[in-house]
Amino acid sequence: MTLFTADGLIRAWVRQQQRGECRVPSVIHHAYLRWLLTQDEEPANPDLGIATDGWLFGVDDLHRVRAPGTTCLSALRAAEAYGQPAIARNDSKGCGGVMRVAPVGLIAPVIGDDSAVFATARDAAALTHGHPAGYLSSGHLAVVIAALMRGESLARALDAADAELRRHRDHEIVARAVDGARELAALCRPAPELIEGLGGGWVAEEALAIAICCALAATDFGDGVLRAVNHSGDSDSTGAIAGNILGALLGAAAIPERWLNRLELGSSIERVATDLAAIAAGSMSADEAAASYPGY
Repeated sequence: MTLFTADGLIRAWVRQQQRGECRVPSVIHHAYLRWLLTQDEEPANPDLGIATDGWLFGVDDLHRVRAPGTTCLSALRAAEAYGQPAIARNDSKGCGGVMRVAPVGLIAPVIGDDSAVFATARDAAALTHGHPAGYLSSGHLAVVIAALMRGESLARALDAADAELRRHRDHEIVARAVDGARELAALCRPAPELIEGLGGGWVAEEALAIAICCALAATDFGDGVLRAVNHSGDSDSTGAIAGNILGALLGAAAIPERWLNRLELGSSIERVATDLAAIAAGSMSADEAAASYPGY
C-alpha cells in the first residue's frame, strides 16, 4: 500500500500540473482501489470504474494476497465515491494508515509546507481509518519524513511534527504516545520489554511511538530496524515505520547490503523511490511522469 500511495501521489501531481486542478484524496483513493484488486477483492459499488493503467498495477508479484489488514479491506470494499473518508464507516485507529504514508513526506516539495504535508497524509489515512489517532499519527509521520528530507535532525523533525500535530483537534492520544517515546529514548537504549511498555504497535499511535523510540535510540539503520521488530506486537508495521524514519535520516546507503540483496520487489521499490525523488527535485516533468502515472 506504500507503493500505491506513491502511485496516487504522483498521479495527483501529474493531474494538477496538466489540468490545474486535483482533489488529491480522490486520486490516492483510486490508487488504493487498484491495490484492492491486486488482493482479489473489489469494491461493492460497480460504478466506480477503477482504471488499471500505469506500470505499477502490471507488476505480477504485487498480485498476491499478503494478509492485508481487515480494516483496509473492509473500508475500501465499502467505498461509495472516490475520496470519501472512512469516518462514517468505522472508528478504527489501526496502524494500516500510518505505515503507508511515508511517500507523502518524500514528495513534500511539490505538496507544500508542513501543514499541507500533514493534511495530505491525514486525508490518505482517513480513507480507511476513521479514528483521529489513526489519521493524525499519519500526518505526524509525514511531517517527520519531510523535515528529515530537507536536512533537519531527527529531534528537530519531531519538534516540527509535534507542533503541527497539536494544531489539530483530538490530537492528545497521539501527542502522549510520541512524548512517551521521546522520553524513553532519552533515558536509555530500550530493550524489548521496555519498548513494549509503549504498546504492541497494533494501533497507529503505538506503532508510531515504537518506531520513533527505536529510531532515536539507533546506532545505525540496522540497529534501529532490528530494535523495532524485536518485540511481540505488530513488528512488521513498527519495523516499516522505523525504516521510513531512518531511511530519510541516513539515506539509502545506510541500509545493509545483505538486506537489499534479498529485498522482495526491490526493483519496483527503487523505481518508485527514484520517481518520487526526481519529482521532488524538479528533474522530472509532468509529461514524463504521465507515461507511467497517468493523471487522467
